[in-house]
Amino acid sequence: MAENRSLEGHVAIVTGASCGVGKEIAIHLAQKGAKLVINYVENVEKEEEVASIINGDDCTVLKAITCKANVSKASKMSSLFDGDEESFRKNAHILVNCAGAFLCCRESTNRLIKGGGGWIINITSSIVGSLRPGHTSYAINKAVVDTMTKILARELRGANIKANCVALGPVATDMFFKGKSEVLIECITKEGPLEWIREVNDVEPKIGSEMWKCVDETLIVPEINNIHSPLLESPQTLLENTNISLIFNGKHK
Repeated sequence: MAENRSLEGHVAIVTGASCGVGKEIAIHLAQKGAKLVINYVENVEKEEEVASIINGDDCTVLKAITCKANVSKASKMSSLFDGDEESFRKNAHILVNCAGAFLCCRESTNRLIKGGGGWIINITSSIVGSLRPGHTSYAINKAVVDTMTKILARELRGANIKANCVALGPVATDMFFKGKSEVLIECITKEGPLEWIREVNDVEPKIGSEMWKCVDETLIVPEINNIHSPLLESPQTLLENTNISLIFNGKHK
């Protein structure tokens, strides 16, 4: 585990953590010291595998649990947040939405207020700014998450809750490759100035170091800055930055 345990004593809920970026975020949070709640719908094997990685060989200290909760159903939301309260005897402090952003945000807001505050991080996509043909539905959905997060950040001002958004460029996950032909993948790859698709293990350390600035610090940036997407930037900027975009909401110290 990493030496930086800045999230020791905190509980984090990560939706969509069975694989890909969500899985790496969950593991990163655990390395920071947080307890983890990982949701599943029906098939729990992948989520149990992630929990097992986090819990490790030490059976005396519970570090991660799985919880059955369909984040697309409003009626199932409470069970996700009840799970952490029952297992860790405290309210969640951090919510990372890789899936089910709207309903999770609605439920978590009330829970976080009761618990004294916390952080909401929504994972979205740089495709909103790239306007790539053939991705209308996906881009619209992510644009909604972007806008929702901006509004939520302002609505929660004064409640000690920070709402943030991380927008990823193309990452080599199962979801990225699913349903795409080799021709389309090659086309997307060549759209970027460096002509590559990032691997998950390339992105995760950058996501972690940038994302948790909003946890360890209190930064305010009023809008999403699409400055880290390989589809939108020059090669020099890409070398200096990462392929994520952030918005921050918080209070000045």
